Amino acid sequence: MAASSKSEKIYDVFLSFRGTDLRNNFVGHLYQALHRIGIYTFRDSEELKKGDQISMLMKAIEESCIAIVVFSENYASSTWCLEEVSKIMECNEQKNLTVLPVFYKVDPREVRGGRESYRRALAKHESKFGNDSEKVKRWKKALSDAGNLSGWHLNDGDESELIQEIVEKISTYLARTPLHVAKHPVGIDSRVVKLKSMLNLESDDGVLMVGLWGQGGIGKTSLAKALYNAMFKQFEGSCFLANVRETSKGSGGLVTLQEILLNDVLLPQQRLEVSNVNGGIHLIQRRLGRKKVLLILDDVDDLRQLNTLASDKWFGNGSRIIITTRDKHLLTCHGINQDHVYKVQALDDSEAHELLSQHAFLTHQILKISTDLVKSVLHHANGLPLALEVLGSFLCGRREHEWESTLKKLSRVPNNEINDVLKISYDGLEENEKEIFLDIACFFKGKSSEYVKKVLDSCDLEATIGLKILIERSLIRNDSTIEMHDLIQFMGMEIVNQECRDNPGKRSRLWRYGDVFDVLSSNEGDCVVKAIVLELPEPTEMCINPDAFTKMGRLRLLILHNLHYSFQGPICLPNELRWFEWPGCARQIPKFSSSPKKLVGLYMSEGNITRVVKQFKVRIYLDRPFYYPLHLYVHMRIIYTCTLKEVVFLCFRNHFSIFFQKDPNFLG
Repeated sequence: MAASSKSEKIYDVFLSFRGTDLRNNFVGHLYQALHRIGIYTFRDSEELKKGDQISMLMKAIEESCIAIVVFSENYASSTWCLEEVSKIMECNEQKNLTVLPVFYKVDPREVRGGRESYRRALAKHESKFGNDSEKVKRWKKALSDAGNLSGWHLNDGDESELIQEIVEKISTYLARTPLHVAKHPVGIDSRVVKLKSMLNLESDDGVLMVGLWGQGGIGKTSLAKALYNAMFKQFEGSCFLANVRETSKGSGGLVTLQEILLNDVLLPQQRLEVSNVNGGIHLIQRRLGRKKVLLILDDVDDLRQLNTLASDKWFGNGSRIIITTRDKHLLTCHGINQDHVYKVQALDDSEAHELLSQHAFLTHQILKISTDLVKSVLHHANGLPLALEVLGSFLCGRREHEWESTLKKLSRVPNNEINDVLKISYDGLEENEKEIFLDIACFFKGKSSEYVKKVLDSCDLEATIGLKILIERSLIRNDSTIEMHDLIQFMGMEIVNQECRDNPGKRSRLWRYGDVFDVLSSNEGDCVVKAIVLELPEPTEMCINPDAFTKMGRLRLLILHNLHYSFQGPICLPNELRWFEWPGCARQIPKFSSSPKKLVGLYMSEGNITRVVKQFKVRIYLDRPFYYPLHLYVHMRIIYTCTLKEVVFLCFRNHFSIFFQKDPNFLG
């Protein structure tokens, strides 16, 4: 959904007043004071009224940030003034206009209750339009609502002092300006509506914290900015702390962020300074503890950032704290209920198409791009706003053959601008999670989560916590299978490719046929490859060097499907190998050296398994039969007599526990 077309704010201030009462004195002086400091103010003129351009007045109100309504003795006698205040209060209800009343030598009770001059004026209007006139009812309600607003009351005081106070107040309000959301904010408004309902803005009971969680480039920051713009006028003070992750690591770090928070909310005449983090926490609590504050912390990646910038005990009732992050676990650690975590989703198909079109196609463009090419770009971006914006802008004004060339390039090398944003999530991982992430990106996307966990565990990786962390960081999804956004997968593959572009033997992982062929068919020196997974769509012959695997001292994972080899002699496997899966390896028996072995998982054609097992010194510490998870009753003594479909070894240093998977009709 595109952003709604709200009127652009042209004027800083709209002045509503009774001209015959105030044009040449109070309002004239106020207008000049605002004008002198550069506050763009709309003040109607007699010429405008004579032209009967009420629609221009209504439009000017919609295009203003603030309306100052100066209620004077004869204000209600003017139908123009009443139409103005009615429109002003309508815009105020829609939360896009701030209204500040000035009660100039009239009592607020007179304005809201129809007393004295206001009662007489309204009586005349009722006489003219009728007691039941909808117009008069609307005017009465507007006066009542406006009379209940907090503002200024002047009887016999110094007008110049009041004007100065008003100017300072307006300056403070205007210092809190809306944020630029996006060039084309597609799909944002509907999400803002959902978030506002989650924030329960009608309640001032306590402080509510909400998390916006999602992968890099998904639009968390744009959504947070739009949410800020929709709400900040409802709070006494507001602050959007951008780039928390990056700023906290720079000079001054968290102290800088604390200073920005205090100064943005308080807008002091002289900037507040924080000497250290603990002092900043105390200052935030003392100065903001009674204020209704809107605080948005954008791109948080460390619990220390939250602990020094935002607590639900530091701000006044009714405050709202919104945190954007790629790490769901941070929100949990900071005490945010999961009901208050909003997962930012990718754009749907129609939204993605609209956003791409907004960036890729100019209104005056005459170039025609085929539907298939547009669909290919949409498929590549897969609903990620960052990718749609970057690719759309890059392709803007280019011809079809340039679109085709770009797509071919993207299939081999990801776009740097997109990749750099996505890679931030990877850079924040610890070594165990980095290894798991790269294995999934290169090998296991779309695989059964049970199978992936078994393989990763066999390679001495802590899969249970590792997979959980990757889910919390929005890098994978895990239902019954492991899923990953295509561009995140490309990012992981690119990390491996960048290890050495020219020599696949110097990369940690291989998954393409050409790279595997280069390494297995050559006889080069030391090879750093840790994992090879090649799953071909149909049986393929490959010429493999007899010493191909012996030089792979770091190889821990070898999975080859539909691959047949064309050399004679034994396959010599390195003893570091943890998982060996080669169903088509039927002609030769893999061999290991006599030194200690670390093999944990083995899957081959059934005829060769028992002969491989005999190479291992197996000691089984079981004195009774055990049950396979599928309740298949198995005795150890039948280990070499069964027709096996698969054998999986679970290795505990110098002994193996052996589990069987065989024909379910076989009862042992």
